[in-house]
Amino acid sequence: MHAPRGQTDNPQTASTGPKRKPPLVLFDLDNTLVDRTEGLRHWAEEFTRERGLDALAVEWIVEADDNGLKPRDRFFAELRDRFAIGDTAEALHHAYQQRYPLLLRCPRHVLDQIAQLREAGWRVGVVTNGLTLTQGAVLEHTGLAECLDGWCISEEANVRKPDPGIFVLAAERCGSDLTAAWMCGDSPEADVVGAQLAGLHTIWIRHGRTWPASNPPPDQTVDSVTEALQALRHMGSPVISR
Repeated sequence: MHAPRGQTDNPQTASTGPKRKPPLVLFDLDNTLVDRTEGLRHWAEEFTRERGLDALAVEWIVEADDNGLKPRDRFFAELRDRFAIGDTAEALHHAYQQRYPLLLRCPRHVLDQIAQLREAGWRVGVVTNGLTLTQGAVLEHTGLAECLDGWCISEEANVRKPDPGIFVLAAERCGSDLTAAWMCGDSPEADVVGAQLAGLHTIWIRHGRTWPASNPPPDQTVDSVTEALQALRHMGSPVISR
């Protein structure tokens, strides 16, 4: 479990009464701060070369992965059976957890922009669904762990997006609350609708998609996390009323 870096603000002082928490922005991890799709493809290419499989196997792996939504035990069991691999699904998953995080990158300019947000008074955190070992290794390897005030990984937090509880917990770990908070991510349901239910402002990274008409729209729509970070920096005062 990750505790926020630095000292959590004392909610009140003898002279001034209640103290306002610093403004907060939370980011999704996969395909928001890091390119999970690219990382998975790199892993699939390495895996297929090592196993003597052809390029069609890479495409099968990428499709079968279902953007990380398929449970890992099922995915690796299907992978084993599809290509008649002698290893157990558990062994394949373990090898994946050791290698996959090392294939992901968070661009230097994104890390720099996060640092600039924090210098401007924001608290910055990550909220991600996934396994603690894998997502924790991604945060460490990419340098994000050193740039954030806190994070929540669904497995160790025992709550998943879009449940509003994970956003509340992430805010606490960042030393803030949801009073003036934003959420930025690529999933309409998990990131945007979930954050809306928790009372956050939202930024959706569309990746060339159209917003689902059945869902309430985000506050802002952007094409990349860089654009989202720039929008946050140009807001002036981070505390914005709806």
